[in-house]
Amino acid sequence: MSTELSETRIEQAHETIDRLRTEIGARVIGQREMIDGLLMALVAGGHVLLEGVPGLAKTLAVKTLAEVLDAHFKRIQFTPDLLPADLIGTMIYRQQTGEFVARKGPIFANIILADEINRAPAKVQAALLEAMQERQVTIGDTTYPLESPFFVLATQNPIEHEGTYPLPEAELDRFLLKVIVSYPDSEGELQILRRMGVEREIPVRKVLTNAELGELRASAAAVRVDERIEEYVVGIVAASRERDKARHAFVRFVEYGASTRASIYLYRCAKVNALFDGRGYVLPDDVKVVALPVLRHRVILSYEAESEELTPDDVVRQILHAVPVP
Repeated sequence: MSTELSETRIEQAHETIDRLRTEIGARVIGQREMIDGLLMALVAGGHVLLEGVPGLAKTLAVKTLAEVLDAHFKRIQFTPDLLPADLIGTMIYRQQTGEFVARKGPIFANIILADEINRAPAKVQAALLEAMQERQVTIGDTTYPLESPFFVLATQNPIEHEGTYPLPEAELDRFLLKVIVSYPDSEGELQILRRMGVEREIPVRKVLTNAELGELRASAAAVRVDERIEEYVVGIVAASRERDKARHAFVRFVEYGASTRASIYLYRCAKVNALFDGRGYVLPDDVKVVALPVLRHRVILSYEAESEELTPDDVVRQILHAVPVP
């Protein structure tokens, strides 16, 4: 496959993305930011954390995405009594043969919906880490590779804290994007009422095969990035780790900055955003657009930020304002 991104390949990729948006939009009305976040992570090869109050179509969006892809889908309801074996599988004894064999868990699928992920205890969260980062699962003494694509879409409710376990920073860093799902506007909610008020299943078609997904990912990888844009990406992430309070006012609001993984993901997502806009090259605006979902769960705020009721988005915007645009 050629690494050069021709105008034809750009147009084909743009048309494919539009088909996916249209098909998902037939069932998930509005929520363009959430839909684009899911598609961006799918193309970039990462996982997504969806955060929003109940009833905003988070689960519906994930299930619909699975339906429009030619992929194996599993939904896992995370609960306080969930065990690692319920997620990855375990060894079982077969009396007929007198040996132990692996019984694979629901993690062995292409698309995983981890519903209410913050309800599971630490052992289950740890079991998910290997799968998310290494694309493999260890059961007993054997390590099993996961099929490609492997895509974890997790949801969590930000307003309910009883019976929940905050996700550890190591796990949060494994998510490519954290997408905040907000309420629809009045016009969008009226469309939802008219379309979903009748109890019926709105059908969607499969519009993307694994081969086409591979082509999309190859096209995104071939998007050109100027050296100054690369330096801009690194500059943003490095600024989040700045310790000189006299140089930048936002420093006092940051306890820990973003990891090197953030630089890689910011770079990848800027490429995908350019492809979404039908371009074969990255602009500074592409970096700015993806900065919030890439960095909001990686910048850990200080007590001073919390005392002033600042959100991670507020601090990331201050960082973007402080870093010179090429």
